[in-house]
Amino acid sequence: MSYQQYRPNSFNVLPLVVKNLLIINGLFFLATLAFQNQIDLADTLGLHYPLSEKFQPYQIISYMFMHGGLMHIFFNMFALWMFGNTLENYWGPKRFLIYYIITGIGAAVCHYSVVHFQIQPTLEIIDSYIANPSPSSFAAFLDSEHFKLTSLEMLNHYNETIPTAFNDAVNSNNNMEALRISVEYMQTYRTDFLNGPVVVGASGSVFGILLAFGMLFPNTMLYIYFAIPIKAKWFVVLYGALELFSGIANRPSDNVAHFAHLGGMLFGFFLIKYWQKKSNNFY
Repeated sequence: MSYQQYRPNSFNVLPLVVKNLLIINGLFFLATLAFQNQIDLADTLGLHYPLSEKFQPYQIISYMFMHGGLMHIFFNMFALWMFGNTLENYWGPKRFLIYYIITGIGAAVCHYSVVHFQIQPTLEIIDSYIANPSPSSFAAFLDSEHFKLTSLEMLNHYNETIPTAFNDAVNSNNNMEALRISVEYMQTYRTDFLNGPVVVGASGSVFGILLAFGMLFPNTMLYIYFAIPIKAKWFVVLYGALELFSGIANRPSDNVAHFAHLGGMLFGFFLIKYWQKKSNNFY
């Protein structure tokens, strides 16, 4: 049995869209570093939860060009170059760009669909408290799993300032003041809680590209760590299964949007199937 071998072409013959995507991502990353003391570009151009006051429609596209660090952008751009090169040469620039953008948007849709169900119970508790506040309910909230801001600096602020003022009011038997403080606290917390999630990176599109490569060139041999051979189709299956497991495990400390990766693959799968239905140029 003969296997297809895949080796990326040299950078000098990079197709147009891949080359420009590499350049644009690089420029955005350099701008993030250059202006980090003046403006937080990741917060401005990264994708916020749609119900957040920081959400802007353009973030659905701009988030794909932002990255959280050198290794983040390096691995995304390496995969874009390695697999996108072949796909653009195969599809042409227009179809490749459409695929890249749609899988990136799909990644965002899937990620925040999962986030919505994760944060909805907390939002319901906050809204219920604002409508019917009580000192005991407020204290219970502070001790519950729903008090889970991810920013350590903000968490320290909430822990050290507002509860202190609230406790002082309670100890002084000034229940009206305690309730006022607690309601203002919960309203501010709700805003910060919604502003907290922000997604950056081309990973959704990159995982879509990886999925496409596995579907279009299933028997191409890839080499894990440049040593372990594996067919592209099995590499994609294993990688997808790993992302699904990691997403279900839901370890916030890894700081990775696993369901965004799966969303890029999912939207890529359906888009390729749609194109297959319209054309016989796929195999």
